[in-house]
Amino acid sequence: MSDNQLLADLCTTIDFLTPELLALQHDLHTHPELSRGETRTTAKVAERLEAAGVSLRRLPVSGLIADLGAEQPAYRVALRADLDALPVGERTDLPWASTTEGICHACGHDVHVAGMVGAGLALKAHEDALRERGIAVRLLFQPAEEVIPGGAVDLLAESALDDVHAIFAVHCDPSLDVGTVGLRDGAITAAADRVTVHLSGRGGHTSRPHLTEDLTFAMAKVVTELPAVLSRRLDPRTAFALVWGEVHAGQAANVIPSSGTLAGTLRMLDAKAWTTIGPLLAQAVEHIVAPYGVTAVLEHVQGVPPVVNATEAVEVFRAAAEGVGLTALGTVQSLGGEDFAWYLREVPGAMARLGTRTPGGHTYDLHQGDLVVDDDSVVHGARLLAGAVVSGVVKTRASADGSSGLG
Repeated sequence: MSDNQLLADLCTTIDFLTPELLALQHDLHTHPELSRGETRTTAKVAERLEAAGVSLRRLPVSGLIADLGAEQPAYRVALRADLDALPVGERTDLPWASTTEGICHACGHDVHVAGMVGAGLALKAHEDALRERGIAVRLLFQPAEEVIPGGAVDLLAESALDDVHAIFAVHCDPSLDVGTVGLRDGAITAAADRVTVHLSGRGGHTSRPHLTEDLTFAMAKVVTELPAVLSRRLDPRTAFALVWGEVHAGQAANVIPSSGTLAGTLRMLDAKAWTTIGPLLAQAVEHIVAPYGVTAVLEHVQGVPPVVNATEAVEVFRAAAEGVGLTALGTVQSLGGEDFAWYLREVPGAMARLGTRTPGGHTYDLHQGDLVVDDDSVVHGARLLAGAVVSGVVKTRASADGSSGLG
């Protein structure tokens, strides 16, 4: 059987599975679970894979690792999907809208999971063809992508990438039409950290600010001046963005509070600057609050480095997209963070942006409760991931012949 015929057969199998995959995605969307609490989601995935005869290992709380294909492979490829939802209330009228108050799949992870289940079932159905080619497939259903530290760290600790030659994943992109795939060589996301500043000082009455340590005023200075200081201390080519999401202080209009907290994210495109930013942050915060007598304690938690796609892996995705009838487009680096980056520090691979917008329809945004994805994106995600397995081994064979390739 030729590689093209195998791709066609995988697509036919996924088409047959489409009603089941959509039902799974809708079910997961109705019952979202937060990071490291994805027990029901894990159970649903495990039940279906085990019914198909896929060997798997559940992680202690949530998440699982599944293996299929050749027992002594020449090429082992990993596919990854993230399980968790967000603490965001849903604002859609979908029949399968979230039934859990304040939680929904506002990032499309339900699409990732259902798509990878589809890829896994199709690959299992054609396991003999994989064995003939010396291909093994490892499916990583990862918990906790949305928190720091992310679940990628958990899976690496579970030896998830042992003997893996390459890894692939998709991420929903509601700015791209369904049926299209966004690809980029090199960094496709940014480094992303959490920054928290705890302020304390002698509070008092607002009529006598000179007798207090005016914490609210000092807090406002940190909000505006810390990004300004960084803009003059960092190389502009780092392309950083420090944005505050939480500001808490005080309970009464006429009382200067004695404590307050700021929290936000620091994102940057430059991986080298990301590794050295900590001392500069601490120094800048200390100098900003010093004139006001306020004490500041900085919490800087490094989140994730940029996702850096290997050129060869991007070409695998490009070949897979063509082979399964999708349109591959170029895409730009974003300031979003993704813990898939940790895997790519261990083995080569790539993340692709999966179009979810209905052509001519509304352009939604991620992490918003009104997110709606086109149903076809589940099927296309399954096809692309399954296709990457077959296209990847083609690249491996090319490498063995002396040209560039994965592995």
